[in-house]
Amino acid sequence: MNILDKIEKQQIEKVLAEKSIPDFNAGDTLKVNVKVIEGTRERVQAFEGVCIARKNAGVRSSFTVRKISHGEGVERLFPLYSPRISGIEVVRRGKVRRAKLYYLRERQGKSARIAERSTGRSIETGNNKKDQDIPSSKTEAPVENKETPKETK
Repeated sequence: MNILDKIEKQQIEKVLAEKSIPDFNAGDTLKVNVKVIEGTRERVQAFEGVCIARKNAGVRSSFTVRKISHGEGVERLFPLYSPRISGIEVVRRGKVRRAKLYYLRERQGKSARIAERSTGRSIETGNNKKDQDIPSSKTEAPVENKETPKETK
């Protein structure tokens, strides 16, 4: 590991200490909160669309988000570790078989849709078993159902 790699790693750790970046891939629908400066005021503007490409290159990592605005396709390329990005939220996961979805540029309507990926895991935690109330055998006993049996005729 040379000096440049060490400096890059320090910069990435510095950015990740301030904010967390979710795990996402091409095909996922993202909501990117971007800091916009207008004169002396600064506000946060959301850009929601499909991630069509992701480039992993250390500090220079970036991703491209595409959305349709008033019937016109709009793409923005965001640096992943930019201070202008206040947050990234994964709205839904997409089921795709490619790393770059540039073919969506020529498509419109129903043919441009991406199926949702269902892995059985939730987006926030990554595991549904933690979200459920499952008693562990070591700490507590399961609660028995104390209903009276119904009579049959």
